[in-house]
Amino acid sequence: MLAVKLNPDGRRSQRLRCHIRATLEYIGQKLDVRILDISKTGMALQLEGWVEAKRGAMVAVRCAELGHIECTVRWYRAGKMGLEFERTTNTVAQVTAYFRHFHHQPGET
Repeated sequence: MLAVKLNPDGRRSQRLRCHIRATLEYIGQKLDVRILDISKTGMALQLEGWVEAKRGAMVAVRCAELGHIECTVRWYRAGKMGLEFERTTNTVAQVTAYFRHFHHQPGET
């Protein structure tokens, strides 16, 4: 098995703080949310209400910066939710474009 290099916080992907308004969609429910942080593999949300989605549920997040992103709920507690991006070519392209335009790292082309 290959060893996975973890960040100092024990996570696989570096989280970047942000403040993005978005809409969470789950089986006909729509809820306003704020994206608190984002990585190349997922995001954390602050929910402005309650939604029935449980761990493992498929949800969608819509916002101007990312477009429509399909995700899996990884955790949900105290009004916050952690999501993992689905690994589709569309999602990978959208997340890559987001990081290219909004979180450009020095030395990257």
